Amino acid sequence: MGGNNRGRRAPHALVRLARRPALRGLAGGRRGAFTALTLASYPALLTAAVWPLPATFALLVPLSYAAEIALPGRAAAMLSRAHLGATVRFLSRETAVVVMLARLAPGRPWWFAAFAAGLFLFHGLRAVQTWLAEHVDRRHNQMPVVTRNIDLPALRIPPAPPRALLTCRGAKLLYLDALAVVPAAAGAAAGLGWTGAAGAAAALALEVVAVALLLVHARRARHLGDRRRLLAVVDKWVAAYRPEVVMYFSGPVTAAYQATMWLGTLERITPRTLVVLRERAQVTAIGSTTLPVVCVPSSVDLMNFRALDGVRVALFPANVGNNIHMLRVPGVRSVFIGHGDSDKEASFNPYTKVYDEVWVAGPAGRDRYLRAQVGVRDEAIEEVGRPQLAGVRRTSPYAEGAAPHRTILYAPTWEGWSDDLFHSSLVAMGPAIVRALLDEPVRVIYKPHPLTGHRSQAARTAHRKIIRLLSESTGMPHLVVTGREPSLYECFNEADVLISDISSVVSDFVASGKPYVVANVAGLPEDRFRERYPAAGAAYLLGPDLAELPDILRRLDVVGEDDMAAARRALRAYLLGADQRDPLARFEEAVRRAAARAEARALSLGLSALDPVVHE
Repeated sequence: MGGNNRGRRAPHALVRLARRPALRGLAGGRRGAFTALTLASYPALLTAAVWPLPATFALLVPLSYAAEIALPGRAAAMLSRAHLGATVRFLSRETAVVVMLARLAPGRPWWFAAFAAGLFLFHGLRAVQTWLAEHVDRRHNQMPVVTRNIDLPALRIPPAPPRALLTCRGAKLLYLDALAVVPAAAGAAAGLGWTGAAGAAAALALEVVAVALLLVHARRARHLGDRRRLLAVVDKWVAAYRPEVVMYFSGPVTAAYQATMWLGTLERITPRTLVVLRERAQVTAIGSTTLPVVCVPSSVDLMNFRALDGVRVALFPANVGNNIHMLRVPGVRSVFIGHGDSDKEASFNPYTKVYDEVWVAGPAGRDRYLRAQVGVRDEAIEEVGRPQLAGVRRTSPYAEGAAPHRTILYAPTWEGWSDDLFHSSLVAMGPAIVRALLDEPVRVIYKPHPLTGHRSQAARTAHRKIIRLLSESTGMPHLVVTGREPSLYECFNEADVLISDISSVVSDFVASGKPYVVANVAGLPEDRFRERYPAAGAAYLLGPDLAELPDILRRLDVVGEDDMAAARRALRAYLLGADQRDPLARFEEAVRRAAARAEARALSLGLSALDPVVHE
């Protein structure tokens, strides 16, 4: 989600430093050194073999392997383009061993032929294993449809092979030749060249076992390539389930939290709901759920997924290009639900005007679109509250006397997709905020945005610095939360005070009624900042120099000096809507209204309420 203060370029100075020619030259020099070392090791090996110098050869062999392992990826790619790829380099080393054994073992004993033949067969089996691994991987991981929480005995999908069996292929397998090369090099001078033949046999045995296992898995997965049958079976199941609502989500794995935040809500509503994903990795990336999940990566397959024709409401948590494939299905009421209301630019994105309805939490969301004038019609906006916040408590362990110290949650947002969308306090203020809090008798919970460091090296550096500060601090049970557990709302319930940025975290925390502090990263005048960001209307503001922090903490420790308490109560209704006895019921009613509008439109087209809408 995101927006950031326009024109704020300073936090990225460190990123620009890393792009300076001098630093590029340093990186290039390192690559050049490893490339030169790698290339030099092979003629050196051949020279030691022809001479022959068995002791020198024995020292050069591990050195050449070490150079290969340390070779940077870009340097390896450069060598491949020059037709000096990994296979050529490993074969050169093996050839040098064969030459050395030929020089040291006149008469060509049996083990010499066994060693050479073993290496030849090893490469043949390596090619077979690589092809089989790619074939089985493609069968399992490129199926036209992937499901979760759906029982499909008709498909008989076999369990996927161990990941190591699929990923150990191609150039990775070349290192197995060390089983033959290293003992041959070490034992040649002592007349123990036969140890190389034994090593070659061991490498062959491993390859035979791997190929046999892959053949078994390939046989089990042979029907997974039947694209039409797989789609038909899943389509039939979905048609029998008769989903009334679809939550449609597409995006990178790092954005899975955007869909996860809605799963619990959608599980509890009455209309039958189906989750439709577009990326295979999302099937396991989104949080735990009891809802049926269908992932259809291909746009063509999705647009021909006939069981979705009966759906009347599609909910969209994110604005992404892939949404078009669901938006084009006639008869479906498209609803943008977003992944949190905030004053960021993401909460009034012009893309949002493509949906039939835009659901916001409270009046603030409606006003936000009206002010932005991005083409979203006022009549398309529905205020539905925030059902996820039903479990957010309006008290805390410290306030109840159950904790000896106040807990402060620092939850900065991420750096945004561009410098113009930079709202995060993490780079400019984050470590300083945490250091200042560590000087106070408070417990700190640090929960950064899931996308922190996604774009900015400076943000990653600040994030690591904060983790180090908290881990090195003693005396308080500070907590760093970078995974799903505990959830953001569980952190809300643990906290007495929030320090955050302009983001949906602030809007959601207002539901607790507890004090919160918003970082004024750009140092704007207070009245201008609150006017620009209404969610900060009841916040204590914190400037870049943190001068306000001691007084804020002092006020919150003295009864009656929390000047913002009344403002927070008023702001809660503006941001999140009036308190509802059952927030879930309000959301479900909005779903039913959207479905009724879709049915009315379907009937106006001359279709019965139960008929699927035919594609144009």
